[in-house]
Amino acid sequence: MFPDGICRVTDTFYTKTVQFQDINYQLSQNEDKTAIFEGWSDFLNYFDSSIRFQLSFLNLSAAQDGFSRNIVIPLQEDGFDDVRQEYSDMLQNQLSKGNNGLAKTKYLTFGIDGENIRTAKPRLERIETDILNNFKRLGVTATPMSGADRLRLFHAIFHMDGQETFRFSWDWLAPSGLSTKDFIAPSSFEFRNGRMFRMGKKFGAASFVQIMAPELNDRMLADFLDMESSQIVNLHIQSVDQVNAIKTVKRKITDLDRAKIEEQKKAVRAGYDMLRPDRVK
Repeated sequence: MFPDGICRVTDTFYTKTVQFQDINYQLSQNEDKTAIFEGWSDFLNYFDSSIRFQLSFLNLSAAQDGFSRNIVIPLQEDGFDDVRQEYSDMLQNQLSKGNNGLAKTKYLTFGIDGENIRTAKPRLERIETDILNNFKRLGVTATPMSGADRLRLFHAIFHMDGQETFRFSWDWLAPSGLSTKDFIAPSSFEFRNGRMFRMGKKFGAASFVQIMAPELNDRMLADFLDMESSQIVNLHIQSVDQVNAIKTVKRKITDLDRAKIEEQKKAVRAGYDMLRPDRVK
């Protein structure tokens, strides 16, 4: 991980991440939903086949003390401190009654191939600028993440079993001989069998969804994220070159036609009349 937020995943693949906020889609009118959907489609079409990207939706347990500090209203000594104190006490009381304590965040990570960091950095920065502008046109607030921000996020994912504070400084790397991975790695990983795993003291499971439906409801993702539990939903998206996509479709059509002809031949050999399928010769 580099300080500017670029991560070298392999020797030739580099990524950056942008955090984005919610947009009020479900409560919008139908015509507004259509406009949002069309804008989102244009946004996805921006990514060509040379850019791999991933949408990440994280519902993670947050530290209670962090919540408490965020909802405390500082006193101003202007005659309204009693109102501020009463409102802060009400918020603290509601926090203590809550049973989920989840922090919900959303990210878009994109990556490209490059010979080295010098060649990959200019293009990553151009893509990041275009992504931020596309989000702005959708009315969505988005901010790029620095290297420290991404490391802090990884640390939160890998340490869901406790409230351990992330401590890191770029100045510590050279004297210690450590890498950025050493500051975010969990205490242990255990993959015994199947889709179950253990990370530190936390048990989890990994699942994937293969969607075969001809039509998707726009609430599918929202229903996943409405579950009040620690979970991470990733959507891995890879654009296909138009020429290759056309070849793939034609190849599929040819396979279907061949399968159809084979079934017709089997029916003829079995004695079925192709003009009257309900009658056997």
